[in-house]
Amino acid sequence: MRNPIKRTYEITPQMYALLLKCCEKYFNNIAWKYPEQCPDGHGCCGMDQEQFDSDLRFEIPSLFRDSYGRVAVPTVHHNVFDTEETHDSYDQYSLLDYIEFFAQNCRDVVVGSYHSYFGHYHLTCKNSSIVSKQFQNEINDIFRKTGLLYKLSDDNTIERIIEDTPLTPKVEQEISQVKESGTRELLTEAIALFRQPYPQSARDAVEKIWDALERLKTYYTNMDKKASVSKIVSDMASGNTNFIDVFNTEFEVLTKIGNNYRIRHHETNKIDITDPRHYDYFFNRCLSLIALAIKYLQ
Repeated sequence: MRNPIKRTYEITPQMYALLLKCCEKYFNNIAWKYPEQCPDGHGCCGMDQEQFDSDLRFEIPSLFRDSYGRVAVPTVHHNVFDTEETHDSYDQYSLLDYIEFFAQNCRDVVVGSYHSYFGHYHLTCKNSSIVSKQFQNEINDIFRKTGLLYKLSDDNTIERIIEDTPLTPKVEQEISQVKESGTRELLTEAIALFRQPYPQSARDAVEKIWDALERLKTYYTNMDKKASVSKIVSDMASGNTNFIDVFNTEFEVLTKIGNNYRIRHHETNKIDITDPRHYDYFFNRCLSLIALAIKYLQ
């Protein structure tokens, strides 16, 4: 029996190698963007590596490169006097940007005749992108088998897979039906940020969902803020005083969290959030209350 695969957001050098090699298989499919021309004038014969490398220095400047300046896999270093391995420092999110770059630029290609003198094939680059689906499936297979909590979505962007979250397709559908446009837009933006793989996006998502919570409190514009919150809570509780107490307490606690931690305010007396996993907790807790509240909005 196979041991359970550890689920993680951390891309190790071994995982990095698998993902990078998968991208390299599709060099011909981005040759339309960086075409290498056959010296005999027979058109494209592959991807121009020098042009590609030069462009990437501006497209993804923090992507790991070896001592020769080539895009490469970080090296793992072994020391006979130390049992622990070390490796070159790298930015794993630049690798995710690299994958997105391929997904967004992959085009179908037809491999033509073999040019024996130069040892290359002639390529015909097409305007269609059917091959991008194949690339998406291969990348997602690597994510799955390595336990990486990411997925390459149909819109060719990489999203986090968030486990144990109240964010479901049904909740997203209900959010899309919220009548008040400001609340709906803030929630939609918060969810989009929450799915992004970058650590800064999780912080931004928490700030955005707290903005949505404050906006939700004023949902009923014909009332002041306090009366609007009271109506939302009363409707959620169906008038049951026990549940009114529960929901009032939760609104109050979330308001205090938003005011006391570095979520919506950044004064020096605010409490820093140093563990990135706490952002997921705060987001999920706030979303749970909002997801319930919008079911009762009129």
